[in-house]
Amino acid sequence: MSTNTPYTPPAVWTWDQANGGQFANINRPIAGPTHDKALPVGKHPLQLYSMATPNGVKVTVMLEELLALGHSGAEYDAWLIKISEGDQFSSGFVEVNPNSKIPALLDRSTEPPTRVFESGSILLYLAEKFGALLPKAHGPRTEALNWLFWQMGSAPYLGGGFGHFYAYAPEKFEYPINRFAMETKRQLDVLNRHLATHTFMAGDEYSIADIAIYPWYGALVEGKIYNAGEFLSVHEYTHVLRWAKTIGERPAVQRGRRINRVWGDEAGQVPERH
Repeated sequence: MSTNTPYTPPAVWTWDQANGGQFANINRPIAGPTHDKALPVGKHPLQLYSMATPNGVKVTVMLEELLALGHSGAEYDAWLIKISEGDQFSSGFVEVNPNSKIPALLDRSTEPPTRVFESGSILLYLAEKFGALLPKAHGPRTEALNWLFWQMGSAPYLGGGFGHFYAYAPEKFEYPINRFAMETKRQLDVLNRHLATHTFMAGDEYSIADIAIYPWYGALVEGKIYNAGEFLSVHEYTHVLRWAKTIGERPAVQRGRRINRVWGDEAGQVPERH
């Protein structure tokens, strides 16, 4: 579609896969599996099926943090789901996550095994299972959950909105880029104002809120996703930069970022962990 040609929506929308850009082969308007294939299962209690996108990184960081705290029950197998090849549409994956999105977790320490999907739900499930990385006091716990759900609601504007139109769309369109750049900068300002008076998202205690937000907004200001730092003037968000540096220097975060990663020049990549 030409940028000079106004678009008039038809009376009834129909799917044109040819207009899907670089993700056309994995985007479709229906759910369910496309092929039969069982998921692999390793020896550890937790089976993670994922890829090192920001949402996937949340969970590997969480698991590495739990192991660093001495929770041996958090040992896990991390299986690579190649989303560009449609692995998320296998019958086995859809059984764990009917939404066909990574990450998906299967807890085999329960009977029957417990499936957990949606990255925020996985973080909360693991925090409650191991009694870690979620404040116990009512106020800080609620604050951590406030920011966890803020991230889950806000990140689609950053990823599916700004990231898609700025970095991945087959053509550049001014209106959506401006619209989502504005919202992304507003979100960064929300974080910056909060972090001006807080060490971590829930106060003085590192929690699942930080783990959820860092792979998106921390990575954004550090230049690890979208290469949009200059465009968004991320130097303005000094408190977010301070917080991101603190999180990024944690050994468990550095380990978690490398798991299920198969692109870029990240040192010590671990496509699968067993």
